[in-house]
Amino acid sequence: MYKDLIILITGGTGSFGNAVLRKFLKTNVKEIRILSRDEKKQEDMRISFQDSRIKFYIGDVRDLRSVDNVCQGVDLIFHAAALKQVPSCEFYPIEAVKTNILGTENILDAAIENKVKKVVCLSTDKAVNPINAMGLSKSLMEKVAVAKSRNSKKTIINATRYGNVIGSRGSVIPLFIEQILNNKPMTITNLKMTRFMMTLDEAVNLVLFAFKNGKQGEIFVPITPATDIATIAKALKIILKKPNHPIKNIGTRHGEKIHETLLSREEKAISIKRGNYYCIPKDKRDLNYEKYFKVGKQKLSSSEEYNSFNAKKLNIKHTIELLSYVDEFKKYFN
Repeated sequence: MYKDLIILITGGTGSFGNAVLRKFLKTNVKEIRILSRDEKKQEDMRISFQDSRIKFYIGDVRDLRSVDNVCQGVDLIFHAAALKQVPSCEFYPIEAVKTNILGTENILDAAIENKVKKVVCLSTDKAVNPINAMGLSKSLMEKVAVAKSRNSKKTIINATRYGNVIGSRGSVIPLFIEQILNNKPMTITNLKMTRFMMTLDEAVNLVLFAFKNGKQGEIFVPITPATDIATIAKALKIILKKPNHPIKNIGTRHGEKIHETLLSREEKAISIKRGNYYCIPKDKRDLNYEKYFKVGKQKLSSSEEYNSFNAKKLNIKHTIELLSYVDEFKKYFN
């Protein structure tokens, strides 16, 4: 599928971008372009990978000119560049708007202008019923993607929406491990808090599924298990052989939810199950409201959202098993 194609990964120096890159390098892809602002991380990647197919571009998705330049000749785009730390976005919301919303618009405009075949935008569970600036900006990013898809004839635009990706930058698990190893209390906001759990490999597979199967304007969501923070804490204490390690409850942080949601009630009612994923079809409505809103939908009345509370739950044994598959954590299982 990827033979002789040129692929662009925005935010390619991050953990997720790196994982996607590694997957694409195993194919017969012609060239992979990395667009990011971090020259040090690009240099580290250049030394680490030493693959002539990887081309590095210093630039910013906020700057349409640099985005347009890197999009020339590209076949596929995986758009992972984002501000994704909840507290940072909460205190600097305009910066989240500039990167997550306007940056995405720049990528999509450049992709359409350069006749890129397909774009997959990375979103988050925080975009559903958002209560924080990061989630709000990602929700609007999805709206921008779907809106652009309505008028895009040659460029197919999709989005993928994730929960907690184990081991990625921003995941709480590496922090817990560091605290345990350094004999510091595990700082937990709420033991009853639940989160979806998926590995980087599973997240990358969703991107590849979207690239291969996505139709115009569709959003893809993984069907993935969840667990609560107390179970994660207990599992890590068992793995690291410190069953009595202390926990410090620090209270819920700015913009945190007790449970995260991958599909709203409205989305769940219209979503289509495709293997291990839900697909949200493109919203084909226009501004002719009357023909859509005279009559309600019975299915919507009986639908419930898909969240980390009502998803399949992992117990301690299954959580330990899942963590054992993650490369970054394998050394702790010896």
